[in-house]
Amino acid sequence: MKHSGVEQEPEAALLLFGEHIGVARQFAHDLIEYGETLGLIGPRELERLWTRHLVNSALVGTLVKAGTLADIGSGAGFPGLVVAIMRRDVSCTLIEPMERRATWLREEADRLELENVDVLRSRAQDVPSDRRFDTVTARAVSALKKLVPMTRRLVAPGGQMVFLKGQRLDQEIDDAKSVLVKSGLTNVESLVVGADYHTEETRIFRATLES
Repeated sequence: MKHSGVEQEPEAALLLFGEHIGVARQFAHDLIEYGETLGLIGPRELERLWTRHLVNSALVGTLVKAGTLADIGSGAGFPGLVVAIMRRDVSCTLIEPMERRATWLREEADRLELENVDVLRSRAQDVPSDRRFDTVTARAVSALKKLVPMTRRLVAPGGQMVFLKGQRLDQEIDDAKSVLVKSGLTNVESLVVGADYHTEETRIFRATLES
């Protein structure tokens, strides 16, 4: 199936994915082929598939520690599946409540031959209480004052939260001040990344859970 209006791969992709660019290209191809049909991405998203989704998610991958990661509400695989592609030193658990999307994630991880991916069909709040991760990621799930309490119990002591956010990140941090303190988070940061890779600015929330 041919699609018009698909964004060309930007320079930033090779800079971020490096030796794994071939797998990233295959993921992009599969999203173009199946994404709209499966309701993973809208037709207009193909115009910014790389910039808005793949590169945007890969910027999160540059901030993730080696070890274990839980991605909340993975959907089509952003940012969790992208992190798994570029960071083979990270064991990624993709947490997705919708059966159709969870199935897609499992099948796509198999197609891409990713051995560092596990898919858990669940809501964040229903994940077994003994599961703890070095990093917890999320994109477009909810505002920080709800997202932080929802995900805190999944973060190992000394672990971090790394959330993709929008233009209102600083306001979200301000609105969530009491929640951040109550949750025991330190080193709270509002990061603007992307310039080093010649791509559009991306806002990321990062914080560490006290040991």
